[in-house]
Amino acid sequence: MKDFEYDEKRNSYRCPAGKELSYKGRVKLNRNSGEKYQAKSSDCKECPLQRQRIASRGGKSPKRTLYIVDRSEGENLCEEMRKKIDGAKYRALYGRRMQIIEPCFSDMSYCKGMDRFSLGTKIKVNIQWMLYCMVHNIGKCIPRIAAGSGG
Repeated sequence: MKDFEYDEKRNSYRCPAGKELSYKGRVKLNRNSGEKYQAKSSDCKECPLQRQRIASRGGKSPKRTLYIVDRSEGENLCEEMRKKIDGAKYRALYGRRMQIIEPCFSDMSYCKGMDRFSLGTKIKVNIQWMLYCMVHNIGKCIPRIAAGSGG
């Protein structure tokens, strides 16, 4: 948001490419609510910064959208994680995640097809996660056992 400039007179924001994001009203996203500002599709079609954004679904030209959260209801786990890794101590640890944890997530999602949990409650999701972890670890052991190294 620090790259966007607010125009109080027009109640709009200006994106880093200089295009205006007009006010679209109040929105509620998950447990947060706030103000939505969005650029025109025509403005974003030829934008040199478009590669920095995630493309929208359906082949449409992505629009720059900005949400200003002014009320958070209940726990916001993403925000808590952001605050936690913002310190120098955790930033260094989190940087190692790409080498240690991400390959496991990649294997589980791409090779094993786990792209979402099929159960609802936190306890059931935890059990399903532990089962996927066991399958992942067994999969790492099988080639060694088959090769006869045993460990």
